[in-house]
Amino acid sequence: MTRLTKYEKETIILTNEEDDFWNVFTYNKGLQRRFMSFVEQYPENCQFKSQNNEGGMTFEIDKGRLSVRLTAPYSEERRKTSSEYAKKYGVHHIKK
Repeated sequence: MTRLTKYEKETIILTNEEDDFWNVFTYNKGLQRRFMSFVEQYPENCQFKSQNNEGGMTFEIDKGRLSVRLTAPYSEERRKTSSEYAKKYGVHHIKK
């Protein structure tokens, strides 16, 4: 069996306009833990559906319990202010 690359380890959020739920498939371990915790706390709103042989998990969650947040990019002024603050207080930027 070959291992999946990071590129192949997808997170897929799928729904249609008729359904009242989202299907979420993910290999992301942190997201899987968060979903499993949510399943345990709120079984009426979220269910674990399946796991594949490579470690991917599928969950079904009510549409009202999952949101997508879009964030605008920082302005040049905000980046400059943040950089100055970080330099002043010893926080270093790490490039990926």
